[in-house]
Amino acid sequence: MAFDNAYEALGEYTDDSRWAFGTGFDEPLAGVDTTLPAGVDGAGLAAYCLMLGDDALIMSHRLQQWCTNAPELEDEVALANIGLDLIGQARLLFARAGKADGSDRGEDHYAFFRDEREFRNVRLVETPNGDFAYSMARLLVFATWRLALLHRLTTSADQVLAAIAAKGVKETTYHRDYAAQWVVRLGDGTEESARRMQIGLDAVWPLVEELFHRHEIEHSLGAAGVAVDPTGLRAEFDAVLDQVTVTARLRLPETAALAGVSGRTGRDGVHTETFGFVIAELQSVARAHPDATW
Repeated sequence: MAFDNAYEALGEYTDDSRWAFGTGFDEPLAGVDTTLPAGVDGAGLAAYCLMLGDDALIMSHRLQQWCTNAPELEDEVALANIGLDLIGQARLLFARAGKADGSDRGEDHYAFFRDEREFRNVRLVETPNGDFAYSMARLLVFATWRLALLHRLTTSADQVLAAIAAKGVKETTYHRDYAAQWVVRLGDGTEESARRMQIGLDAVWPLVEELFHRHEIEHSLGAAGVAVDPTGLRAEFDAVLDQVTVTARLRLPETAALAGVSGRTGRDGVHTETFGFVIAELQSVARAHPDATW
């Protein structure tokens, strides 16, 4: 059926005039067997899915803030698409969390109706965007780490998580390569671009160590073959970053000690001072209209 505009097409799926709030989206895991593997703790699996889903959600939100601000039109599209990929990963992981713990809570609950301390993302993804060099350094670090993690999750004992990871591998490979190209372009460019790129790497690096800090949930689920031990990702991560920085004629910063409150990290709900502003912006419409159809 032909429509005169996109609004008419969207309206076909629902009679609710509030479709703009999200009405009409399909359940991400509709038709998928979400039975828990034997011996796997559902609450633990849900917590692990929230960790990975929160990483994707908050990183996506930061990337979307580059829309209308990126240096070239092509990058407007690229960053928007990367953000959408991560939103897709977050949706699937949140849906799996709701099925795993038996609550059947949906993606909107996890994204819009949790408080700041309930989010379990690493702090790398929540810091302000800074300049474009900083954002590309952060995206390179995040995507390289996440790609190594997703590769290993494709053999998870939880078949739903394994399938989500397999889809994410294809997307995250592009995310990593896109960021790497920009890091090389800026690092091996002008004196000013190289200076900014090095500053960006230096600023990101204190947040790197947290990525490889093993949380107790990862430890317990790792023993069951469900989760990935992040300490085992460091060698692959270092190899990629070494290659990119050498090609870009940049200096790889020294690893900083893990910063936190008594060793606690973003996985424990300990976030940076800017995170509250991120959540306020992300959740403002949903909180203002809690009874809307989402």
